[in-house]
Amino acid sequence: MSNRPYVIMSCAASIDGYIDDTTDARLMLSNDADFDRVDEVRAGADAILVGSNTIRQDNPRLLVRSQVRRDARVARGTGATPAKVTITGQGDLDPAAQFFTSGDTEKIVYVASAALDKTREGVGAVASVVDAGDPVDLHHVLTDLHTRGIGTLMVEGGGTMHTQFLAAGLADELHLVVAPFFVGDPAAPRFVNSGSFPWNRDHRARLHEVTQIGDCVLLRYALSDRFGAR
Repeated sequence: MSNRPYVIMSCAASIDGYIDDTTDARLMLSNDADFDRVDEVRAGADAILVGSNTIRQDNPRLLVRSQVRRDARVARGTGATPAKVTITGQGDLDPAAQFFTSGDTEKIVYVASAALDKTREGVGAVASVVDAGDPVDLHHVLTDLHTRGIGTLMVEGGGTMHTQFLAAGLADELHLVVAPFFVGDPAAPRFVNSGSFPWNRDHRARLHEVTQIGDCVLLRYALSDRFGAR
């Protein structure tokens, strides 16, 4: 039995692999039908993880939107929305961010050892702040989440988190939604950054599902031998 949660990576990207552009306006990569699909995946997870840059730039709430799904979670004996998790190297987090203020659920911040005191001073009143090593050790993060009863972890980004989890081989499946347009700006953030990944031309990821969702397409990849075992 594994000592880490089952990890689902979730991302929407343009045809050319970008998850945003360089304007101040939010780039809408998905559509209403896909937002509902993501909400269903969220509702089935025990925790949702985003990087600290995503909190600062997008200010996400990370809640289950559907009242029916929230009610179903409560009926199962869990909170209405999954726990919220972030990872930070510097501890530059605003306690007024919606990550901390939205939803009656546990918030957990994993932080590099050097920034532990700073982070506890900044957000310790609104979240559990955990020393994750220096540099942050994802294996330690996942082991700690496992001890907290997190069986399924949904990783929603951004690019740094996608890169670190995938390069470390710590993902069990990937949900990649492709939007029907190009960004074409090399300064814009991509789905993943440079790295050495377990899947390459000699070791291809297994495509499990292709689903059209309006004008977008969902590619669901199996990334480990644990795929589907949750």
